[in-house]
Amino acid sequence: MTVKDIVRDESFLSQKSVPATRDDMSVGNDLKDTLAAHNHECVGMAANMIGVARRIIIARLSDRMLVMYNPVLLKVKDPYETEEGCLSLEGKRKTRRYRSIEVEYYNSLWQKKKKRFSGFEAQIVLHEMDHLEGIVI
Repeated sequence: MTVKDIVRDESFLSQKSVPATRDDMSVGNDLKDTLAAHNHECVGMAANMIGVARRIIIARLSDRMLVMYNPVLLKVKDPYETEEGCLSLEGKRKTRRYRSIEVEYYNSLWQKKKKRFSGFEAQIVLHEMDHLEGIVI
């Protein structure tokens, strides 16, 4: 088990992440271990939160933890305003989210997948995808 330290440096977090490759697969395991260690206070992470500027995120969904490599937002529907916190930052910030999204990504077997998310799961995925763009919420 490899639990990584959480990055709180906003100048690092505000940089865009670069695409992940198959060589980055171990980062997904580090994200799983680190998210599990912060289970009581966190529902998702992006690789830059553990010091790796690659396009990799993890979301704790109702039934499992899902690691997504190079996620791409395909569709959004039904915008709303909300406030969110982040393990890397103090306090909460206002942001716009969507109640329904569709994302294309590579899974842990490096297979291309498409998945729809709605409600709180969509919010988690969108928050983590913002990290990949250097958007600090």
